Amino acid sequence: MATNDLTGSGSATQGGANIVGSGVGDGPGPDVMAASTLEDTTVITSDGEDVGKIKDIMLDVGSGRIAYAVLSSGGFLGMGDTLRAIPWNALTLDTDQKVFRVDITAELIKSEPGFDKDHWPAMADVSWGSSLHQYYNRAPYWSASSESLTGRQDPLDV
Repeated sequence: MATNDLTGSGSATQGGANIVGSGVGDGPGPDVMAASTLEDTTVITSDGEDVGKIKDIMLDVGSGRIAYAVLSSGGFLGMGDTLRAIPWNALTLDTDQKVFRVDITAELIKSEPGFDKDHWPAMADVSWGSSLHQYYNRAPYWSASSESLTGRQDPLDV
């Protein structure tokens, strides 16, 4: 099983979400899971705040890779939600707590320009995607580099 602690010293699938925790159970997972089982998973920031739930998982159909998770926050029963794209490689699945963790503060998540269900960004736009990955300090999933923008290497590359 691929595991990783939040400091980046474990192993992870190149370009994908990291996995921490024991996470061994019956059936598939945590290395291979149905995307629908990850929807409605809570996202916790580096400062411990619950900032919402995963609403959608967006695929780059051409490459066959997961591009983004869409975080839904605010609103009530789906009305008035603010949506935010989070690069898939910025997330860590914590199988013990059954949450995603993101290495960014709640303040920075809330400062990221969001969108609503009727006005999605052009996620295939390279400049939009590059800007978003830079905001989360991650190399774009389509790039050959697996380093974060601060130079921390992906554990598989060491």
